[in-house]
Amino acid sequence: MGYFEPAGELPAQDRDISRALASLREEVEAIDYYHQRAALASDPELVALVLHNRDEEIEHAAMCIEWLRRRLPALDDALKTYLFTTVPVTEVEEAATGEGASSPAAARPRSGLGIGKL
Repeated sequence: MGYFEPAGELPAQDRDISRALASLREEVEAIDYYHQRAALASDPELVALVLHNRDEEIEHAAMCIEWLRRRLPALDDALKTYLFTTVPVTEVEEAATGEGASSPAAARPRSGLGIGKL
């Protein structure tokens, strides 16, 4: 996918964001390819190899997401809302805003011993 707006009119930072998004799309596509191949391969050694390749692509995708998160505040906010939650994904926003049956605290997994800072 290319630019939707004239590339020369976009600031350098926005062109870099577009490049990172293109890379993320490619990494996610590669994850899907490897995942499907592993699911259908019959040789256990090939399955292990293909899953290793898939997991490398997952690492690359995560790195792209982190780079983008640092540059797009709305992505940062969305990731903070939806990642590492315990309620069903379709209920996370309601839980985070207090509009649903669950409280914001229920949306986040517990960490630590729950006894405050020592």
